Amino acid sequence: MTDNVVALPSEEQFQARIDAEEKIEPKDWMPEKYRQTLIRQISQHAHSEVIGEQPEGNWISRAPTLERKAILLAKVQDEAGHGLYLYSAAETLGITREELIDRLHKGTSKYASIFNYPSITWADIGAIGWLVDSAAIVNQVSLQNTSYGPYARAMVRICKEESFHQRQGYHIMMTLMEGSDEQKAMAQDSVNRWWWPALMMFGPHDGESAHSAQNMKWKIKRRANDDLRQQFVDQAVQQAHAIGLEVPDPDLKWNEERGHYDFGAIDWAEFERVVSGNGPCNRQRLAHHVKAHEEGAWVREAMAAYDAKRRARKANVA
Repeated sequence: MTDNVVALPSEEQFQARIDAEEKIEPKDWMPEKYRQTLIRQISQHAHSEVIGEQPEGNWISRAPTLERKAILLAKVQDEAGHGLYLYSAAETLGITREELIDRLHKGTSKYASIFNYPSITWADIGAIGWLVDSAAIVNQVSLQNTSYGPYARAMVRICKEESFHQRQGYHIMMTLMEGSDEQKAMAQDSVNRWWWPALMMFGPHDGESAHSAQNMKWKIKRRANDDLRQQFVDQAVQQAHAIGLEVPDPDLKWNEERGHYDFGAIDWAEFERVVSGNGPCNRQRLAHHVKAHEEGAWVREAMAAYDAKRRARKANVA
């Protein structure tokens, strides 16, 4: 008598599904490297959403009007929700929320480098909403078609909400540029400080990325870093000029032949410093998250106790 052995799908069969634009779902077979790559990317995305609340949350109590305060509160709440969607998507890959947070606190899991810059003035809230969220949208729209189903579906709602965030930021900048000379100078100063970090958000040039080629093959990533960065520059420059802001790049010029803006070289040494933990606010951001996580332990414990009690009551009834 022989045992019936079910052969696992091969990597070639898996790639054929990817090439056919099929979505990979949590219970489907997948190469371990695919699973680990997704955990790394989705968790970094989730951490970025949550850490990204800090520079904006810093201004909730100092927003110039009650309306602006309410809008900013709603935006920060949205970012927390985005983190929730993404952590939940990562958990479908067999990793726990606790493991994800532990990796963040130990520094083995990263988040977007741009959130390690300080929000010094109210104009920075405008720049974050306009430039940072614009860059996020450019990148995330393509992720709605990523090959992993839970990640792709999470991105649909996130992109819709990010579009409102971008408009909120641009409206702040537009309002400042209609104000006093001091307000205009504040808006321009903010653009000067946030422009280059926003361009770094798309990551290194594609040939320099250790993961880019494989991620493109698996369709985890759908568009090249440099293509995404170019799209962002083309739209952001026009938006800046429309309200009288200047882009802090002396090499910026329209290239008629390419049909795109040419722009200057990015300081990748700065990018590496910030990613490596030596940016202006790296230690502050992580320490704040650790503190908040520790202070919230009692909430998680209470919820776990309540859930255990509910399950026991349900079992007794059955």
